[in-house]
This record gives sequence, C-alpha cells and structure tokens, in this order.
Amino acid sequence: MKEKQSSFAVIPRSLDVQAADVIREQILNGVLAPGTRLLEIELSERFNLSRGTIRSALQQLTYEGLVVQFPYRGCAVSGLSAQDAWELYTLRSALESLAARLVAEAITQTQAEQLTAALQQLIEAAERGSWGEVANADFLLHQAIIQFSGHRRLQEQYKIVEQQIRLYIISCNALHPNLDGIVEEHQRLIAAICSGDAATAEQIAKEHNIDGKALVEHLQTLEMNQKQ
Repeated sequence: MKEKQSSFAVIPRSLDVQAADVIREQILNGVLAPGTRLLEIELSERFNLSRGTIRSALQQLTYEGLVVQFPYRGCAVSGLSAQDAWELYTLRSALESLAARLVAEAITQTQAEQLTAALQQLIEAAERGSWGEVANADFLLHQAIIQFSGHRRLQEQYKIVEQQIRLYIISCNALHPNLDGIVEEHQRLIAAICSGDAATAEQIAKEHNIDGKALVEHLQTLEMNQKQ
C-alpha cells in the first residue's frame, strides 16, 4: 500500500515517527488534554497518513506512557494521577540524584561548558516568560546530566520514562508562583556539579525533586473532589 503524502514538513524520519512527534508535542503543550480520544481514522485524515502509520505512532506513545489503549475502544491521552506523580517523583529523585553525584565526581571542562550553556537556555526562556520553553529547557538540562553520568543502565531506565518525566516537569512547574524560583533551583544544582562537589550536587538534586510532593498532594486533592 502506497503511503499518502504527509501534510506536515517531511524530514528524514519515518512517517510514523513524525506523526508520533507531532502528537507527543500536542499532548505535552496541552493542545490534547488528558482523556482526549485519539481515533485512528480522525488522525489519519488530519495528517493525511494511513491508519497503519497512525497506529504505529500511537503504539510508540503508549510505550512512552503518554497514551493509554483500551480494548475495542481505541486510545486516549493519559493524565497524571496522584499515584503516577508519586512514582515519577520517587524514581526521578533516585535517578537524578545519582546522576548528579556521578557527573560531579568526574566532570570535564567540556561537560561543564555544555551544562552551563543548557542552564543559560533555561535562564533566557525564563526571561522571556515562556513557561513552555522553560519546561523544555528544564527537561533538556536534566537529560544532559543523565547523559554525562556515564552510567548506561541508569540512562536506559531514564529513557523509558523520559516523556512521562517531561509531562511531570510541566505539571510541577505549573505549581510554581514564578519562573525565578525554577531558575534559582537549577543554578544551585549546576554550580555544585560544575564545582565537583558531589555530595552537595546529590543533595540538591534530591531537594530539587521535592516539588513532586506538592504535585502529588495537588492531584490527590483533585481526585478527592472528583469523587465527592
């Protein structure tokens, strides 16, 4: 079967990957809200792609935890429950604090420069007042720390949940009163890592994830209200 031409810009990536990229970003930026039904035929017509291509894209997003599949009822956008937030909070704290310590113990000049550049991207996004850009720069900064850890199994485990972590970061940041606090937290973390202070870097990384507790409590309250 010949694939129909995509209606969005073609880049050297397979069409199902491109479709997954577009749907993923719409989920993460809130265009597709939690609970939104994702129908193959509707998405096929929207993107001018075959249903098989859309099905493959949705399978990838299901693997990433951003989409849930229901037997005989199709797919829907996943949302974060209080349990989801608690699991991501505790897992992220363990993985990222370990990574921060490992990077600080053996950081190179090049890695320090790259982390500083990533931090600057976060600062500039905050100065523009762009919450979406801040969330993306936030995620990319932590992703870089994971990559520099040199711990293959840690990287593999992080990769499995990294899209859910992006959603988690967006949700946590939404509870902040302003962007300055987000910037200050990351400045402290990067300063400790770049100075080679492994113990402090590990502790700051753990404290940085304390926002997860607030998110868990917030979601628990919402869930209780929905039951009433």
